[in-house]
This record gives sequence, structure tokens and C-alpha cells, in this order.
Amino acid sequence: MPRSLLLLLFLSFTAIPIFAQKKTRFDQICERTGVVTAHKNLPAAFRTADSLYLSAQTPSEKIKSLILSSELYHYSGEFKKAICYSENAHSLINQINDHERMVYICRLLSKQYRQIGLYERAKKYIVKGLEAAHQIPDFQKNNEAIGLLNQEMAFYEMEMGNYTNAIKYIESSLSFFEKIKSPNESRIIAASYQVLGDVYFKLNDYTVSENYYKKSEALLKKGNCTLGLVYNGLGGIRVKQKNWKEAELYLKKAEQIADTSRSLRLKKAVYSNINDYYEGTGDTYKASLYAVKYVRTYDSIAVRNHGAAIKNSGSKPGKNNSINVVKNTAIVILFISVIGLIIFFRLKQKQQRTKLRDLIRTQLYPRAHQPDNHLKINEGSEFSNISVEEVDDSEAERKRNEPLMTSETEAKLLELLEDFEKGNLYNSKSMSLSFLAGELNTNTKYLSYVINQHKSADFKTYINRLRINYIVDKLINDEKYRQYKISILADECGFSSHSKFAAVFKAVTDFSPSAYIKHIDAENQTDKDIHFREND
Repeated sequence: MPRSLLLLLFLSFTAIPIFAQKKTRFDQICERTGVVTAHKNLPAAFRTADSLYLSAQTPSEKIKSLILSSELYHYSGEFKKAICYSENAHSLINQINDHERMVYICRLLSKQYRQIGLYERAKKYIVKGLEAAHQIPDFQKNNEAIGLLNQEMAFYEMEMGNYTNAIKYIESSLSFFEKIKSPNESRIIAASYQVLGDVYFKLNDYTVSENYYKKSEALLKKGNCTLGLVYNGLGGIRVKQKNWKEAELYLKKAEQIADTSRSLRLKKAVYSNINDYYEGTGDTYKASLYAVKYVRTYDSIAVRNHGAAIKNSGSKPGKNNSINVVKNTAIVILFISVIGLIIFFRLKQKQQRTKLRDLIRTQLYPRAHQPDNHLKINEGSEFSNISVEEVDDSEAERKRNEPLMTSETEAKLLELLEDFEKGNLYNSKSMSLSFLAGELNTNTKYLSYVINQHKSADFKTYINRLRINYIVDKLINDEKYRQYKISILADECGFSSHSKFAAVFKAVTDFSPSAYIKHIDAENQTDKDIHFREND
């Protein structure tokens, strides 16, 4: 859709309440500046708005020029300046008895504060706007104003996560819109339906959500910003349903509108959903592209506005071109670097999830033919070389193939070790090679030899492995352990400090204790039906 038509739709919406009265020469200049000049030459539109303020003869004219400046800055993405002009207009309106303009400026301020995250201040202006709306004597204007403010209150409740309240306010707005006959009636009702679609989407009620999106679509014209949000919502539903074909169709329509719109809300929503779509279809590269596009949304708007100012500033073209080449080169290099980092971290994350999946499966579903169901350390792991829990081991490790005892003694000692593994004596803080040798009625040389020969580890590694195996089993099978602090888990399995426990845990599992607990909780939410996305 042509950019000029989008601009016309946006500014005509904001201009109608201001210019509803008979148009004077001042009003005509305001309207032309907002609809025509802003599109052709935005800096010139700003200068005209400032000139209108200086030439204004009445408080009403000053208010109109301030609102015009606010809308221009809002349109250009400079929300701080837009709010400044809106607040000035609000101060002047307080000096005159104009309820209609008070409603309009309160709704504009509420929207602007909401978009920068100051939600309570946004709510304050909604409440003030409602007070003014009830003072409007005209039936049509009264109902339209209250309906629009209820609609804005629904946006506030959505930001707060109060979806039930949001539904209540949207339904209330629709009841007021049904009482009026207005040129904007279809568009504002469609906006309410679109918000209801968003709310029910958040509540995971996709059938009701789709119904409201379809109602909104039927009332909107092609290229409308609200229509972009509708297509995005329908695409989001299809992504959730894994209907990739229809998801692609809707999201392409939404992207076409988003790419020609200055609405940050629309751009962010669309690029986020397209990223989810490519994640779902397994196209990591394209998912990364839209992740970057999502992040760069604000920057791209700022660059476009800056470019418009340079274009009309009278600077030398040669100098501007040199600056643009350098900037564009830097942007391309940054873009490629970000994509590379995203791909690297996604591959790393996939490898870690695969390993964690295998570890949890091993613990949840041990196979009967596995004689030693302990967590295994990867060959080449640096586990035995890192600073781990210190346990006494005064004997040097013997060569594995050097005979030291009779086969009967070796077999008996191995049997005793396996019994030892079934208990939890290894969690004792006094555990040492000599201590365990005493418990098993043998000497340290024999014990060290059997551990090295049959457990493929020295004494320290063997004990620490048993301890981590013990605590992992508890974390998987006893929910209360996942609520404990890491220091309590460390003490439970015999470690003297949080840091030593965390180091050994990560060396064995490749995950920190907190990350491991997080993944186990995720597994339990699917009734322990181990399911990782990369294996779909």
C-alpha cells in the first residue's frame, strides 16, 4: 500500500477530533501540514507547526498547533518530544472549558506514556479523560469518547497482564460504539475486535481469538495498520497450531503492512512471530535474520528520521555520501557479526540440550542391562584436573596392569564397593581413602588399585562422581530438592562449599546446578515425556 495513504490514515484519525468544527485558515494550514507536508518534507512540517504556534491568536489555536507538533513527533518516533508538546497542550486546555479536546489530549497522552512503559501515568490520563467525557453534552461525541477511553483502558490492562479486565473494558467500548453513527465507526470497532483477538490469544483460546480477528478483518480496508495486527494474530495462531502453510500466508501479509508502517508495535509483533515461525520450521538462519530485524526496529526508525533531516538540511552531498558509506559498511559488518553469534550460540545450546536429554533419560529410564548406572564423564573431560572437592588420597596411583592381589581378593573388594555405592556413605564429609579402606576392612593400596582398575577413576573422581549421581537422582525424583538452595544441596552430598559443588556438578553434567534444575522442571511439565524440539 502506498506510504502516503498509510500516513493519511494515521493523521486523519488524529486530525478529525481537532478539526470537527468549521475550518478557518489556521485550521486548513494545520490539516495540510499534518496530512501533506509531513509526508513530503517532515522537517518543513515541524517548522510550520512551530510557526503556527507563534502566530496563534487564541488558546484554542495554540492547543491545535501543540497537538499538531505532538502528532508529528509521535509519527516520527520521537516519543519524548511528542509527550512534551502533549503536556503543554494539556496545561493550556486546563485553562479553558473544552471537554472534547481534554478527552482527546488525555487519550493521546495515555497512549504515548503507555508506549514508553509508564503505565500508571497512562492510567491517570485515562481516568481524567473519562471525567471530561461525561461532561460532553453531545450524545454521539459522548459515547464515542467513552468508548475510545475504555478501549485505551483495555490496552493498559493487557500490559498489566489482567486479561479478564481487558475483555471487560473492550466489551464496554463496543457497547458505546454501537450507540453511535460515525465515519470512524467501522475502524474503531475493528480495533476493539483486534484487541479481543489479542487477549484471547494470550489466554490460549485460539478458536475465540480467531473469530474476533476475522470480525476485525471484515471491517478493515487493505493496508490498515490494525489489519497488519490482525494478520499477525492469525499467523501467530497458525504457528501455535503448527499449520506452517497458512502461518506463512498470514505472516507475509502482516510483514507487507509492517514494512511500510512506522508503528513500532506492529513491527515488533510481526518480526517476533516470523522469528517463531522459522524456529518452528527449523530454518535457523532465517530465524536469526528476523531476530536481528526485531532488535534493529528502533534503530531503523531513528536512522530513517535522521536521513530525512539530512536530506533537507542543505549539507554538501559529497560529504553526506562519504558518511553514509561508512555507516552502511559498519551496519553490514555488525549485522553479519550478530547473525554469526546467534547461529553459534544456537548450535551450542542444541548440543547442550541433547546432552541434558540423554542424562535425564538415563536417570528416568535406567536400562536393566547396565551394570553401572552412574553419570559418565566424557573422555577428554578436564574433570580430574579442575579444582574440585579435596579428599585425602595420600597414595600414588598404581599402574593399572600391575598385579597387586589375588583375583579372589579383588573380586571380593569389588563386590564390597558395589554395596558401598548402593548406600550414601560417600556423602560423609569425613570421607577419605583411609576412612573407606577401614570401612571395607582392607588397606588403602588394595582399595586404590581396585578403584583405578574397575571404576576408571582415581579416588577423588570416584567419590565426587557418586555424590553428583546421588544429588541428580534426588533432583529428578524428589521435587522438594529442586526448591533447595545450592548451598544446601552441596552440604547434602558432602561438599564443604557451594563453589566446589558447582564446579564438580558442571564438570560431570556440563550444566550448572540451577540450569539443570530448570530443565528438569521443564521435563516434568510434560509428565516426564522427554521431548526436545530438535528431535521433532
